[in-house]
This record gives sequence, structure tokens and C-alpha cells, in this order.
Amino acid sequence: MQSTFRRLAAVALLGALAVSGCANRERNAAPTTTPGATAATFPVELTPPGGRSVTLAEQPSRIVSLNPTSTESLFAIGAGEQVVAVDDQSNFPADVPRSDLSGFQPNVEAIAGHNPDLVVASNDTAGLVEGLAKVKVPVLLLPAATKLDDVYTQISLLGKATGHGAQADALTRQMRDQIEKTVRDTPKPSKDLTYYHELDDKFFTSTSKTFIGQIYGQFGLHNIADSAGGTGDYPQLSAEKIVDSNPDLVFLADTKCCGQSAQSVGTRPGWSELAAVRKGDVVALDDDIASRWGPRVVDLVRTVSDAVTKAGKN
Repeated sequence: MQSTFRRLAAVALLGALAVSGCANRERNAAPTTTPGATAATFPVELTPPGGRSVTLAEQPSRIVSLNPTSTESLFAIGAGEQVVAVDDQSNFPADVPRSDLSGFQPNVEAIAGHNPDLVVASNDTAGLVEGLAKVKVPVLLLPAATKLDDVYTQISLLGKATGHGAQADALTRQMRDQIEKTVRDTPKPSKDLTYYHELDDKFFTSTSKTFIGQIYGQFGLHNIADSAGGTGDYPQLSAEKIVDSNPDLVFLADTKCCGQSAQSVGTRPGWSELAAVRKGDVVALDDDIASRWGPRVVDLVRTVSDAVTKAGKN
């Protein structure tokens, strides 16, 4: 259950920390511009949609990322050399500088110990921003995306924040083109298809109002969670509700966390009669890709496209 709450909650509560004594962070007076960066873009003011503005006087050279999605985006736009530490959940690309820092329970003093000149996080939990402000470390807050445009906006902001604006713009254009082409080229099924997206083996799922739900919605899929009961955008359904809904497609976003597979799903009581199980339309997803809103969302879209194409022929 703990893993479920980690996947559904933005960040756990952080106790108030009195931070002092770290103000002597060593910082280069004139940061070296990394390859491909444009130092002339500084100072820069960054304003995430609905968030607080952050002004960076100089190109950051020591970035701490507390969010796996932002970590992936930073490396994808060529800012990896500026990243000195990432949280314990960031695992892509393989050579990221992982640490024991937590994005769920951030420790201001531990973060400041990495001498960052920029911290990227998803949420301001119990004074994270205020705590780091005491040691003059700016925090760029990039919350979970609710739509694809949020993805592009956040990558663009990271590009401006790091001096890699051109690379970020190129990446978002490429992502947009690839996603639109994939959706456009996916054959339309002869009938409406329903689906169930599984977050864990306790039957937590997501509705169409979520980011992942909107990904599926691009293909015209109907989410059984929208009418199967439960509360909130990430409801817990009953096994009986799922069986009664008889989804055409089942997407498993719990292959890593909970060891689920098409085989294990088929052994659940009553599930062997599901259309998705009978026709081989249970799709194993990479948990990380399915729960992040960075550059690899293109891979997720392609996986959904392949599943829709196959199911449409059954």
C-alpha cells in the first residue's frame, strides 16, 4: 500500500527545518557555459502556468532534480552536465547522478549540502521553497502535467532555465510531431473500445480527467473508471466492477512495482472471461514511462497505438 500512495501522492509532508550554516556554498562567479547552451539568455524569469515566478541571474551549473520527469527532460535537452544530484526515484537515463534525496520527503539541509544553484521539484511541501530560500537557492516547481501542452511547456521552461532553449524547443516540436503522427496513423477500430488502466494490484486506476486518461482519449478509448464507481481522479475499483465492465483492453502500469503480467491477471477470479484476457489484449507497460510526463511519453503513445491497432482487428 505504501507504494500505491507514493505513486498517487505528489509529495509527502516535510517537517519544518531551520537551515543555517550552509550559506557558504561554493559557486563559480561566472559559470562555464555547457555545450549547446546560450549564456546570453540570462538573467531569465520563469513563470510556470499557475505557479510562482523564479528569476535566475546566471546559468545554473549545479542543478538538483527531485522529480524523475524533470530529470529525464533535463538530460534530453542536453543539460545533463549541469545536474549534480537527482532524487532516489530518478533512474533514467542510466548514468544520472542518483542520490538518497527524496522528492516525497525532501530534506532541505540534505539538498543544500549538494551546493545547488537551482533545484527542480514537483511541489512545495511544508516550506521547501522557503527553506531553500534561506540559503539563496531558487526552486523551480513543475507540478504533474494534466495535459500534453503542460509537457511541452515544462520542457520549454527547463530549456530557458538551463540555457538550452533551442534544444528544448527542438525536442518539443519533435515530440508533438511524433505524437500527432502516431495518433493520426492509428487505424480507427470498427467499434468503440473500452479500457482499464491499472496502477497497482489493489485496483487503483485513473479516470479520463488525468494526464494518462487524456493520452488514451486521443485514440477514442472509453475509460471504465469513469462509470465504474470510486471517487476522485485516481479511484480504487472493486474486482467485481472491473469484471462487470469487461474492458476490451487492460493496461498494466504495475509490472515493476507489483509484478503483474498478462498471465497473473488471467488467474484472478473471474478475469479469465474478460474480453481483454480472452483476446490477448492485456498490455504490460513500463511503470516509469506510464507515470511520467517527460520525453518518453512518445513511447507510451506508440505502445497504446499498437494495442489499439491489434484490438481493433480482433
